Amino acid sequence: MSEITITFAIVAAIVVLFMSGRVPVVLVAIGTALALYFTGILNLRQSMEGFGDPAVILVASLFVVSAGLEATGVTAWAGQMLIAQAGQSRPRLMVLMMGLVAVLSALITINGAVAALLPVVVVMAIRLSRPPSQLLMPLVFASHAGSLLALTGTPVNVLVNEAAEGAGIAPFGFFSFALAGVPLLIGTIAIVILFGERLLPVRSGQSLPPDLSRHARTLVEQYRLDDGLFQLRVREGSPLAGRFHTSLDLSAYPGMSMIAVQDGSAGGPVGLRTLGAGDVLIVRGDAAGAGALANDLALSFRQEDDDGDGIAGTLFNRNSGLAEVVIPPRSAFIGQQAFPGMVTPSGDLMVLAVQRGGEDLGPGAATMAAGDTLLLQGTWDALDRNLQDPEVLVVDSPEIVRRQAVPMGARAKTAIAILLAMVAVLATGALPSSIAGLVAACLMVGLKVVRVEGAYKAINWTTVILMGAMIPLSTAMTKSGAAQLLADGLIGAVGHRSPYALLAGLYLLTAILGQLISNTATALIIIPIGVAAATDLHVSPAPVLMSVAVAAAAAFLTPVATPVNLMVMAPGGYAFSDYWKLGLPLMFLFMAVAVFVVPIFYPF
Repeated sequence: MSEITITFAIVAAIVVLFMSGRVPVVLVAIGTALALYFTGILNLRQSMEGFGDPAVILVASLFVVSAGLEATGVTAWAGQMLIAQAGQSRPRLMVLMMGLVAVLSALITINGAVAALLPVVVVMAIRLSRPPSQLLMPLVFASHAGSLLALTGTPVNVLVNEAAEGAGIAPFGFFSFALAGVPLLIGTIAIVILFGERLLPVRSGQSLPPDLSRHARTLVEQYRLDDGLFQLRVREGSPLAGRFHTSLDLSAYPGMSMIAVQDGSAGGPVGLRTLGAGDVLIVRGDAAGAGALANDLALSFRQEDDDGDGIAGTLFNRNSGLAEVVIPPRSAFIGQQAFPGMVTPSGDLMVLAVQRGGEDLGPGAATMAAGDTLLLQGTWDALDRNLQDPEVLVVDSPEIVRRQAVPMGARAKTAIAILLAMVAVLATGALPSSIAGLVAACLMVGLKVVRVEGAYKAINWTTVILMGAMIPLSTAMTKSGAAQLLADGLIGAVGHRSPYALLAGLYLLTAILGQLISNTATALIIIPIGVAAATDLHVSPAPVLMSVAVAAAAAFLTPVATPVNLMVMAPGGYAFSDYWKLGLPLMFLFMAVAVFVVPIFYPF
């Protein structure tokens, strides 16, 4: 059996397995690399070199950079600005929403942009009394167009850029893809504004992401933290300075109880250190008791509007947050004592309230039982570190809460600076793209924008493994002659008379296959065919490769075409058949750009 026949058999098996969905994508991809090795098509180095390919390194790095922007609330800030500016005008709303997701997709990849804006758009739909189904599909389809605004928009762009270098032509610049991406984005927005309302269903999804934008106020009200609460600042010369807050005896002040002690400079609980000037005691009681306490201990009343949001702003801000946990059955904490103002053994978190069945336990110590809820306060880092404990159940993940409720949080400016530096380096070509991405990812971790564990979680390992394991297939297609054979067949079908016919044929082949399997896998199959066909027609590979990138982005007709298509299916209440109604006009738009606009900027 010839190498060409074996390669075609492997490609056919890949397509069938991807379409069936019965075998995990990563196993199919790894099986591809192994099959190419065991059949002798590729040697060991060739079958494994994809995992160290610079394109794979760059894509993995971009996931970490994206996580830094999300974790610091940059994307939440952008989403809140969108809500503030949208108003009731549908065209204005669509232009702002689709423009924002397009820009974010170009900078932090399509998956990161849609995941960050999905809850924001759902909340916006509810507040504006619009069905989520009218907004979520335009959000996703705009992200497809936006992925072609810059090199970093999608893994396919990175693969196409690498293929250009391999074909012996100059690589595409960082913003070169925008020559196709800008008309695609404008056209996509125009189609949605003109026809979207009629082509999209009017539905609400069965599973909507929670609105956590007012999470702090919700918890303050639930645990009645603003009921009779006073904030007392430790002044210079106070007898409390240099003492531990646990030594403070409030028995002489009837009705007064300690709720929390805040670090006056860094925010968050004081923990196990001694008190100093500027630290803030949060106590509950009546005004007379609070006044007597302040007078006796040289404390000053802290105005509630210092942070703009009363007690919620004091406890929940860029530096510190709140977390609600439940004591599950068989927890080691059952039978232990807890009370407001108690510092956890780690010294990082403070207990603000304890409830059982919605009723407060305290102010004295209470014996915990299964089902009790505790409200904890600490820095965001401390919450991330300590709430992995299996002895408690976290109601809302601090990471998710922070991304929605704390726009432009701590280290947000650092994250933005790293992103802009990476974009500048990529745009100027000062460093290889993989090195620039890797440096940016390392800075995100090194400057504590993202924790190491968060970086691991942020990387979409399915995408990374898929790319690394499928890159050898492109090598095999070229080495075995399979790509050349398919290129000859394609040229035979479209004729030698017009390279435009070649672009149309490649577009249809890529776009159709991209509705059924991953567009990354599709690109890895089509790219060597396109390059070989361009060589046969004696035209530049540049327009061919750019057209393949456009075709790979035209994944509109099915929810399984891309992860982001599937991401909005449940929140938008979409059926499988809803996608092609709006997707089909966009397919024709993308085809027009791929066949007629791309050659204007990249001549044959």
